[in-house]
Amino acid sequence: MKSINSENADFRIRSYGKSELAQLYLPDITPCAARRTFNSWIVLSPGLSDRLKAYGFTPSSHYYTPMQVRLIVDALGEP
Repeated sequence: MKSINSENADFRIRSYGKSELAQLYLPDITPCAARRTFNSWIVLSPGLSDRLKAYGFTPSSHYYTPMQVRLIVDALGEP
């Protein structure tokens, strides 16, 4: 797995559960609140929801694929 060069050298592009990735971005709040806030960021980021859907993401998806994680990091930055 390839690491992205940034302050968080431990972050890797790989498959993540929805709450797992949300908590990387929002570690100081509950998993449920992190997921809700993270989902709102995705909706507010121009075109990100559409790009995620184009790569197979649906509301019932439990995980983000590595490609979907790449799209999120490109839009929101690294956690």
